[in-house]
Amino acid sequence: MNSNLDNKIKIVIIDDHQLFREGVKRILTMESGLEVVAEGGDGSEAIALVEEYQPDVILMDINMPKVNGVEATRALVEKFPNVKVLILSIHDDETYVTHVLKTGASGYLLKEMDADALIDAVKVVADGGAYIHPKVTHNLINEYRRLATEGEATESDIGYREVEYRKPLHLLTRRECEVLQLMTDGKSNRAIGEALFISEKTVKNHVSNILQKLNVNDRTQAVVESIKKGWVKVL
Repeated sequence: MNSNLDNKIKIVIIDDHQLFREGVKRILTMESGLEVVAEGGDGSEAIALVEEYQPDVILMDINMPKVNGVEATRALVEKFPNVKVLILSIHDDETYVTHVLKTGASGYLLKEMDADALIDAVKVVADGGAYIHPKVTHNLINEYRRLATEGEATESDIGYREVEYRKPLHLLTRRECEVLQLMTDGKSNRAIGEALFISEKTVKNHVSNILQKLNVNDRTQAVVESIKKGWVKVL
């Protein structure tokens, strides 16, 4: 991402469904700091578009007819090691997600995401962070727990096991602890707001405070660190 604050985040969208591309573009262009500079209908166009437009973030579909998103992401990362690819997919299976992220993608979004989640994800990834859809994060956590139960992973592999549950009240307020727990449960900002009877804007402020206090870049890191320290319950 460009360090000049006057510059917009430049985005390339690669998806074989034109109507979906148009919808995503409409959402992104409503945000003043974002700009869609190019679109493509297949992964085979990815390298040429990146070379020509030098985007900050590439929104990449998975299922495309010629070159799929996994292959395209792998090729992009090999040619442009600093490229930031945000995957768009209908798949929330944890094994599938893990495989895709191993190609070098910086984030993974489900196509069912709302507009705010899409905008937040683009900004986080452009700034060097990682963003994984809350539902996907929850599935990944459940998979880690399954592996631990079956003895297929060591404690060092998953980073936690039979930890004592204690709230980090030395760092966070009680409300922030509640928000952190709901983040771990895979809840979106909207769902957290509904559960706690607070506005989505207030939830965003709490999430921002949590990230700052835990010294992490994104929600996923916050959840992982909290699990390791036993600050949240993983159901």
